Amino acid sequence: MLLPVQVTFRNMKKEASLEQMVREEAAGLERFYDRITSCRVAVERPQRAPSSKLYHVRIDLGLPGGELVVKHTPSLHASLQDVDVGKSREEAEAVLVHKSPERAIREAFHEMTRRLQDYKRKQEESPKPSHKMAEGAVKEIFPEEGYGFLETADDRQVYFNQASVLDGHFTQLRVGAHVRFAEEMGEKGPQASTVKVIHPRKQAQAAGSVVVLPRNLAKGRSKRRGA
Repeated sequence: MLLPVQVTFRNMKKEASLEQMVREEAAGLERFYDRITSCRVAVERPQRAPSSKLYHVRIDLGLPGGELVVKHTPSLHASLQDVDVGKSREEAEAVLVHKSPERAIREAFHEMTRRLQDYKRKQEESPKPSHKMAEGAVKEIFPEEGYGFLETADDRQVYFNQASVLDGHFTQLRVGAHVRFAEEMGEKGPQASTVKVIHPRKQAQAAGSVVVLPRNLAKGRSKRRGA
């Protein structure tokens, strides 16, 4: 995954084997779509039935154009598919009660895989909009979190993330770096769908030649110059 997978357990003990299973399932999603920006997974046993073994799984998948969410909740309808037609309702409910967290996780990721494939197909089938590339500079960047903000010529700030930076140049970006970008409206405001670094080699060399002095040393030099 481009970003770490966040795994949360609610109303149940954290289990290393379940967490590893979630991470492996999440990593498998990249085979279907390689621009995933985040993945949050919550495995929960509802409080209303502390003695039961019902498990709910929620997956929030971050994508360049928004987010896909899967809420997998066991249902009686699902359990009926697991028993013979001749079995009673009580026997079907028994299958539901003993549903394992491993199975709930697998089914939730199976559904997410299906939705992710649909999302990718719709993207490929829809006509590509002709976004006009504008120029700007990196205003802020948070490498560990995988996102930042650009400053436009008209003093606006536009959000961008690691997946939107072309040619894998996200790690080369520094504050002040000049870029070209295509802007679109996201759920939380303007965001850059595509970011291309202008003359990446020259900017990398310029950034490497700049020496950032510690504050106390910089202040000392400025005082001597004033004297």
